[in-house]
Amino acid sequence: MKKYLLDTHVVLWIAENSPKISQEARQVLRKDDLKYVSIASAWEVAIKISKGNFDLTGGLAEFYKIIDYNALEILPVKREYLSRLTDMPFIHKDPFDRLIVAASIVEEMTIITADENIHKYSVPWVW
Repeated sequence: MKKYLLDTHVVLWIAENSPKISQEARQVLRKDDLKYVSIASAWEVAIKISKGNFDLTGGLAEFYKIIDYNALEILPVKREYLSRLTDMPFIHKDPFDRLIVAASIVEEMTIITADENIHKYSVPWVW
């Protein structure tokens, strides 16, 4: 069974049934494989909400409802991910996305993302 790590925007687009989600990503999301969301994504959403840069009707609780409704598992931050960050090239400047990449490397997960900067890393991804 494959393991997938969803980027933050993918979680939000699932809730909207957004046409921005590629057909390949939709096919993967329908499978019974294991799907995860990094706690870093919740952290990112919380910061954007507090700065007024993001409007999510139910706030952070709504983000967690999306995760639960779609049977996604929350992936905690492990010290191995942070150690991996020190060896990664500085392609992506977003610290949350860098942490997602590091987690995917350590846990051998495929990232589901439209983010072209993540696609530049040597990690498996779907879009």
